[in-house]
Amino acid sequence: MQEEENQEDSIPESKQQNEERKSKGVRIWKCFCIPSEWFKMLSREMHWSFVFGVVVVYGISQGLGGALAGVGTKYYMKDVQKVQPSEAQVYAGITSIPWIVKPLWGLLTDVLPIFGYRRKPYFIFAGLLGATAMLLLSFHENLHLVLAILALTAGSAGVAIADVTIDACVAQNSISHPSLASDMQSLCAFSSSIGALLGFSISGIFVHLIGPMGVFGLMTIPAGLMILVGFLLDEPRIQNFSYRQVSQNFVDAGKAMWTTLKNQDVWRPCLYMYLSFALSLNILEGMFYWYTDSKDGPSFSQESIGFIFSISSIGSLLGAILYQYALKDYAFRDLLFWTQLLYGLSGMFDLILVMRLNLKFGIPDYVFVVIVESIAQMTSRLKWMPMLVLSSKLCPSGIEGTFFALLMSIDNAGLLSSSWGGGFVLHVLKITRTKFDNLWLAILIRNILRLTPLCMLFLVPRVDPNSFILLPKENVDSKVIAIDDASETKDVELVSLVHSVDGNI
Repeated sequence: MQEEENQEDSIPESKQQNEERKSKGVRIWKCFCIPSEWFKMLSREMHWSFVFGVVVVYGISQGLGGALAGVGTKYYMKDVQKVQPSEAQVYAGITSIPWIVKPLWGLLTDVLPIFGYRRKPYFIFAGLLGATAMLLLSFHENLHLVLAILALTAGSAGVAIADVTIDACVAQNSISHPSLASDMQSLCAFSSSIGALLGFSISGIFVHLIGPMGVFGLMTIPAGLMILVGFLLDEPRIQNFSYRQVSQNFVDAGKAMWTTLKNQDVWRPCLYMYLSFALSLNILEGMFYWYTDSKDGPSFSQESIGFIFSISSIGSLLGAILYQYALKDYAFRDLLFWTQLLYGLSGMFDLILVMRLNLKFGIPDYVFVVIVESIAQMTSRLKWMPMLVLSSKLCPSGIEGTFFALLMSIDNAGLLSSSWGGGFVLHVLKITRTKFDNLWLAILIRNILRLTPLCMLFLVPRVDPNSFILLPKENVDSKVIAIDDASETKDVELVSLVHSVDGNI
């Protein structure tokens, strides 16, 4: 009898265990299904070729390719060209100049269609330009420094043109699908973070095996995929476009941009975004040289540098996930306050590392650097994403590619100022390839300046990402004019924008 009772008791327990296992399996399956369903939803709402373009440009070109090229360029400047940290910092700023003239690329994509298309030909041109520049760097062993910088700048221009073209698609879809604006920025962030994770994981290995120049040769693969995006992108063809109107379209676009930029709801957050980046001095080249060359420093190998950056890029991915699922609905001003504060405070970990205090607490350099870089990447991503969403909300319909590019160029001008300012600080403090005595002071100056944008948050509107910043009336007027001028659909976006902006500001 007791055996029968024990068997009867064991039956419910086994059923309960099976149910628990099934529920765990269902939860795990849902974790994999949610991203898949999210991608399917975005593909269904905005066509799969758009999602493919975002993954290629942000994930493969900027994420994976950017990680490979970033580490490769650092070692190329350090070991092949043999420049000082302050010089490398300045040259890095020069190669970023194509990102500052993004409004030019955006203006071309908006007002100058090629063979009837506004986006497709620019992806193809960007891929060809990038592939040519990378082949030049990979095949010439003793390339002069000036030519090397020009080639790196041309490669950067290829990535920038593709970036502004896909950003135009993102901004256009943000206007037609306002409820998905944050999701599109999250898609860009996820693609970039995952690509960077993979790229940094293999960057150190490839630099060790084939050298920096071999890495440049691999960069022709992302360039080739950008050409493929140009052929596959779903874009309606413009019929009977009159190229005689291009010059007038440039004038109208410039007028619309200037009129919109004079709106205080636009120029105030633009000013904040510039100052936020410019005041965060970039001294990464000094830190990189200290990581690899200093006798008193960690002296990391090429493989170690790649793995450190790869693991730390998980922080960027976590920042994107945290924003998407917990922070995307918060007001811009409130969110930027906390992200800027965390961004400033996180820089103090670099000070602890350079002063070797981590060793006094028994924390190895490798572990501590991974933690520091992960926190820096996460806080940087959390700071960057609300600015991207804010920028997409400031774009008027009709020249969204141009205006979004203008806003991004303002950010990149801030990054250029940060890079050159950091190079100036490294030079003044006499931080060289072998001398790092004042590196702690450069870090302290940078950290203090990172906190100063907190005093300028009054420039940011206190609205949430689901609200309009520009008056909705502009879009209404655009639609009315579009209906009245249906016979001239090829020019209606630009004309309606100029009329609507002039009528409201």
